[in-house]
Amino acid sequence: MSTRPTVSVFSHSNGKEVDSEVRMPHVFLAPVRNDIVSFVHDQLSCNSRQAHAVDPKAGMKHSAESWGTGRAVARIPRVSGSGTHRSGQGAFGNMCRKGRMAHPLHAWRKWHRKVNTNQRRHALASAIAATACAPLVMARGHRVMSVAQLPLVLEDTVGQVSKTRDVIAMLKNLGVWDDVRRVMANKQLRAGKGKMRDRRHKFRRGPLFIVDEGCESLRRALKNVPGCDFCNVNRLNIRQLAPGGHLGRFCIWTKSAFSALEKHFGSGKGVSSTKKGYRLQNDVVTSADMNAIINCDAIQSVLKEKKQNVKRSKGCKPNPLTNRKAMAKLNPYSTVLREARKAKAGIKHKITKADSKAKTVRSKTTRKAFNHLLEKIDSEVDGLTQIYRDQIASMNIK
Repeated sequence: MSTRPTVSVFSHSNGKEVDSEVRMPHVFLAPVRNDIVSFVHDQLSCNSRQAHAVDPKAGMKHSAESWGTGRAVARIPRVSGSGTHRSGQGAFGNMCRKGRMAHPLHAWRKWHRKVNTNQRRHALASAIAATACAPLVMARGHRVMSVAQLPLVLEDTVGQVSKTRDVIAMLKNLGVWDDVRRVMANKQLRAGKGKMRDRRHKFRRGPLFIVDEGCESLRRALKNVPGCDFCNVNRLNIRQLAPGGHLGRFCIWTKSAFSALEKHFGSGKGVSSTKKGYRLQNDVVTSADMNAIINCDAIQSVLKEKKQNVKRSKGCKPNPLTNRKAMAKLNPYSTVLREARKAKAGIKHKITKADSKAKTVRSKTTRKAFNHLLEKIDSEVDGLTQIYRDQIASMNIK
């Protein structure tokens, strides 16, 4: 939104010549509500759709009946007959070949949307206010670096321009031709079936001329300029002021159209003379600086004191095998062992001949004692086995 009290009116023949000044309409002070504009644009875009549907009998024209249970096959209807591959195949279901689609589109569905009148008016006022905000216009992709001011207002004699070559010369004088060149450079071939339906190419949106009555010759002259659109101030359209629901369309106004905004939207205090009972929205906040709002004395004086000791939840139980503190609680000696392992880590111990010989002697002595133990066990087992055999023999078991 713009807060300038007056706006310069430029001559269409000389882009630097200022003819007069006109007062800025109050609609440019309306709050920029992107949420309202996006919602209204999406809803109103549904109203240009045509009803279309699939044939109600599509996929249901087969002679088919289910085989029932007992054949170890699905109970889907199957094509009757014999002697062909088609017989016995599933039919009707959306999972079947040549079957109907699931939840088919009907011509009696709800194609159009109704939007509240005041909501549409608020969206229109927000879209108009956004056209005077240079950052929003540039963020939308328009090339307005060479334009003298936003909003750009021209004298009413521009409505009498009837030749395309004169329009092109005027756009170059005003510094608008860069935006038209952007449109010409971004001509793209449309993807899909639209190529065959008289919309073969896609274009960007260029400047929008908003005029009052009696500018039919200008409309005809603009037809051959790529991206340039034409709109009457008495029939403003949200789909032209915010294409795609995106704020910041680059608009060029005539003086009479610019002045007519005051009667269509009224001032902040008075109501509109053409829209019954409509009053412009007030700003939700007077300052958008949230840091200054939060840190001001009025807000800080009613806030509660900051809590010092914040209780944290215990969360999940720590694993002592991966958590050193948890292991230290279970085994306090684990810290000593860890330090010992750190001290020995990376140190290579050299084995001397004396150590090797002592180890060999130890192993020989141990082996000798172990062999003696095995021999003693073997002898005892043999003795016990002989006793068991003698007892069996004395029992005369045959």
